[in-house]
Amino acid sequence: MKNLFLTLLFFYFGSVVFAQQLTKAEENLMQEIDKNYQQTLSLLEEVVNINSGSLNVAGVRKVGSFFEREFKKIGFETEWMQLPVESNRAGHFIATRKGSQGKKLFLIGHLDTVFEKDMPFSPYTVLNDSTATGQGLNDMKGGDVMILASLKALNDLGYLEDRTITVYFTGDEESSADESISRRDFIERSKSHDIALAYETAQGFSTVTVARRGSSGWQLKTSGKQSHSSGVFREAVGFGAIYEAARILTEFREELAGEQYLTFNPGQIIGGSDIKYDPVSGKGEALGKTNIVAREALVTGDLRFLGEEQKIKAREKMQEIIDGNLNQTDAEIIFSDGLPSMIPTEGNYKLAEQLNKLSLDMGFGEVNPGDPGSRGAGDISFVAEYLDCLDGLGASGTGAHAPGETINLKEYPALIKRSTLFLYRLTR
Repeated sequence: MKNLFLTLLFFYFGSVVFAQQLTKAEENLMQEIDKNYQQTLSLLEEVVNINSGSLNVAGVRKVGSFFEREFKKIGFETEWMQLPVESNRAGHFIATRKGSQGKKLFLIGHLDTVFEKDMPFSPYTVLNDSTATGQGLNDMKGGDVMILASLKALNDLGYLEDRTITVYFTGDEESSADESISRRDFIERSKSHDIALAYETAQGFSTVTVARRGSSGWQLKTSGKQSHSSGVFREAVGFGAIYEAARILTEFREELAGEQYLTFNPGQIIGGSDIKYDPVSGKGEALGKTNIVAREALVTGDLRFLGEEQKIKAREKMQEIIDGNLNQTDAEIIFSDGLPSMIPTEGNYKLAEQLNKLSLDMGFGEVNPGDPGSRGAGDISFVAEYLDCLDGLGASGTGAHAPGETINLKEYPALIKRSTLFLYRLTR
């Protein structure tokens, strides 16, 4: 009985201590999230059931109209940033409130998914009490709806008065148009804010993203002397384009693989006596025979890095490898810039400390900065040099970019509450 009494006493005082970590306003906000939660899930289902692959201009625009409707209800001014027609992208959704108090927040999401119209469609489906599936659920419509739910709770209780918030949902994050055009307004608007928060997929409660690797593309072209295959390796014939491409890829792997935060992936290879390649669709054709030494080959790939210095050094090493041609072959590589890196900064780590304190106050445990190598590039990287940033604040789940993408319904309401209180503290 004595042990039972001590145990109950521990839990009683433990709950008192926990309650003292949150203010009355914060407790009210959590109750507001609970009150609105079924509506939040209904909105999530509605938006997931709109196909919005990056190239589905009408679908992405429809998702933008969905958020336009909902953000107007909570007092935001909304607009649509149209991209040039030739970009074959829909544009971006923006919602704003302006004020003079607290930190100015720039909240980032995206409307598009990787699932285009010609792919099998997977609607929102609840599998059990902890899991639902659907296209773009955790990457990142779950995060977009989290932003909406958090701001709705803050607005309904009067905590957005005289605050500056910009919500910026891009329409081509998964397959972007020319970034110099597509992200120009995004970058410029961010500069008038203090903090950027992105709601890409959360990796549970225990980590948050303070850094993301950048990404760029490369295209390798090799050529050889077309001839009868019986002469391959001889001085007058050489090795052919496919052997040259294989040599280069092998040396890339042998000399660069293993460097922290650096990856380089050949995603496609085409080779033969004649090849065709469409860079827009990614479709390629090759004509060749087993008894012909290949005349040309093409490899396309990506390069992921943390910081411009790592990118530049990797490109220099790749070029050095390419220059060591096999007999009777030639090669060239063309690099294309993509998304920059989100470098870990002191400001980012301070934001992570604030989130960690909040998580402990809420009884959710510690939050630690995640490994930059575990995250690919994202929109927040475009503004990382101007603002203190955090990413990975969105919904948790599995299978992003793949059929059967899921959301963790057990964690979702708690992540919304954490998001709401984090925004509240940052704007006080």
